[in-house]
Amino acid sequence: MLPDIDSLALFVKAAELRNLTRAAEACFITVPAASRRLSLLEHQFKAQLFERHSRGLQLTPAGDHLLKHAREVIADVIHMRAEMLNYASGRNAVLRILGNTSAMAQFLPSDVAQFQNLHENVRIVLEESWSDEVVRRVRSGEADLGVVVEGGDTEGLWCQPYRSDQLAAVLRKDDPLGGQAVQFADLIERDLVGLEAGSTLTRLLTSQAEVLMRPMALRVQVRSFEAVSRAVQAQLGIGILPLAAARSLAHAMQLKVLPLSDSWALRGMQICMRSRPAQQTPLGQLAQHLQAIAAADDAQLPG
Repeated sequence: MLPDIDSLALFVKAAELRNLTRAAEACFITVPAASRRLSLLEHQFKAQLFERHSRGLQLTPAGDHLLKHAREVIADVIHMRAEMLNYASGRNAVLRILGNTSAMAQFLPSDVAQFQNLHENVRIVLEESWSDEVVRRVRSGEADLGVVVEGGDTEGLWCQPYRSDQLAAVLRKDDPLGGQAVQFADLIERDLVGLEAGSTLTRLLTSQAEVLMRPMALRVQVRSFEAVSRAVQAQLGIGILPLAAARSLAHAMQLKVLPLSDSWALRGMQICMRSRPAQQTPLGQLAQHLQAIAAADDAQLPG
């Protein structure tokens, strides 16, 4: 017999509050009913989940392990209910889209919003993730479409060009470095502020430092473009970010932005799916929409 979702929710609440009475109140049931539900869970799993003391409840090792799984199950059920509500509200399809940090900070939300306005019967769920994670989740079927930086391992996926972005240095306005553009070699001996090691951008900068055979002093690592800019503002170093994202943050923080002149600093983006979608499906229409935007972008590039 499988545990029911209400009993798992009660278990999670009891683990968080460490008090059966308060957990029962939070779940709108009586204390005896809550006690019976927890006892039934222990019977089903053939393991004691709580140590019961006068001061409250304490998770056993088995209970601690179950807590992680129970939270994941509840999150999945909430997600399932949300997606099914999309169908109940009259929408014919739900598309889950993952975008890497650069695309999410610059153009993907507005591009997806344009599509959403033209296709009200399609529900778009949009989420940010690192490029490697995007590829993994598209492969596994957790996402319908992903946007990643070109150059990663996308073997087995159907990929098409999307937009591109230009990397740029982010500095305080009083920084002596000036000009219209700057080379990465002129920055590498400075203290750098970057994204955490798992990001595509940080791996790119590390590889270019190795090409130059010079060490890169990554003094601060954070998780967002805004955090990079705030660290630069606080005089912790200089940052390297996509140009459009950097410019959107620079004015409010009194920063200046210098594009990188290195050829590798112009990065291509691509959309990835498990296979080529049929043109008349919602996913196929979205892919066509993003490809059309990419083509329009290319037409506007100089030269």
